[in-house]
Amino acid sequence: MSFDSLGLNADILRAVEEQGYREPTPIQRQAIPVVLAGRDLMASAQTGTGKTAGFTLPLLQRLVDNQPHAKGRRPVRALILTPTRELAAQIGENVSDYSKYLDIRSLVVFGGVSINPQMMKLRSGVDVLVATPGRLLDLEHQNAVKLDQVEILVLDEADRMLDMGFIHDIRRVLAKLPARRQNLLFSATFSDEIKGLAEKLLHNPEEVSVARRNTASEQVTQHVHFVDKKRKRELLSQMIGEGNWQQVLVFTRTKHGANHLAEQLGKDGITAAAIHGNKSQGARTRALADFKNGGIRVLVATDIAARGLDIEELPHVVNYELPNVPEDYVHRIGRTGRAAATGEALSLVCVDEHKLLRDIERVLKREVPRMALPGYEVDPSIPAEPIVNGRQQQRGGGRGNGGGQGQGQRRGGNGGASSERSNAPRRPSRPQGDGAAKPAGANARRRPARKPASA
Repeated sequence: MSFDSLGLNADILRAVEEQGYREPTPIQRQAIPVVLAGRDLMASAQTGTGKTAGFTLPLLQRLVDNQPHAKGRRPVRALILTPTRELAAQIGENVSDYSKYLDIRSLVVFGGVSINPQMMKLRSGVDVLVATPGRLLDLEHQNAVKLDQVEILVLDEADRMLDMGFIHDIRRVLAKLPARRQNLLFSATFSDEIKGLAEKLLHNPEEVSVARRNTASEQVTQHVHFVDKKRKRELLSQMIGEGNWQQVLVFTRTKHGANHLAEQLGKDGITAAAIHGNKSQGARTRALADFKNGGIRVLVATDIAARGLDIEELPHVVNYELPNVPEDYVHRIGRTGRAAATGEALSLVCVDEHKLLRDIERVLKREVPRMALPGYEVDPSIPAEPIVNGRQQQRGGGRGNGGGQGQGQRRGGNGGASSERSNAPRRPSRPQGDGAAKPAGANARRRPARKPASA
């Protein structure tokens, strides 16, 4: 099947061809006809499956086919809500690319940057607005944007928005939209909470799903390497050097950890940069651009900061630290093996993280293959604390017999206790800026959810 057979007009097809795409992906084949028909859509798709084009292409055609904008100020006719700055920027770039030959104006708005330039651009009129919820509400509160003529609403990565505590902001946005509109909801999973939101938002929706819940792409080769915590950076540097890896996305749990690792890799002679919620938007944009064009070899990121990163043919993803939430593992490794490309995902697992690994394998419904690099076997003399619900507990008493490759946790004093604990179930508040909803600093504990600044 080609894009020509989906009913898209010649100007959109021309733009798609210039982007190098020849055949639609499964989500595009299923979603595009539904959207063109004016139906509400509830879609589940793995990251990297081309879902952005799945809603962007038909959305643009709907705007062109329906009554064109009136002369003068253009009202916002299509609204795309996303959880993070990076994802908003990526979608905005796609909209711009695909509408290259259309009389369509688009704009991306998010927090972390000055609101005044965004207000100025909105005054001249925008057809398609891509936004994070917090900044959108800030703009609406200042009467810089009106949402009463929105014809199409897209909620992208709805599961992540709910995880990040955006549900109240989403409800406030929905209250400002016209009752008659087309609604498109995209989510990696169809949790009960997502289904509840869909029931209130969507009208007789068509359901599309191209991936089983919480599955990793078969195009990603996964491995686990057990290693002492203190030797992780040394092992990572050696693998990057000996393997001549030129582009590696590395995940840490904390902002402090990302900064420290990038700094240490630099001392090893490996160019690296970190992106997270404490970095300015300009710094994050520069780091991502340098990573894409080969200026740096390693990009170290926290989970939310990396959400929505679209890097063509990214060959390597490394979990320097396993995520506390098993589903985040699938999102992390989904940065590689996108579209038709293949990729490799490596997890460096110390004894403190064995329970986290078991939780991930329970979600995947299989064991992640083990590998070992000679000289980096786990030192059985290092004690570790047992892990309960993804966090370490301090206990006294003698040391057990764990510490091998996947043999479980050992118990002892506090010699191997990690200072990066989570003291509450995962209920992140809306983030500062892009929402890198991870503790700031290696020793930080999670705080109860609170009302954060604009997204």
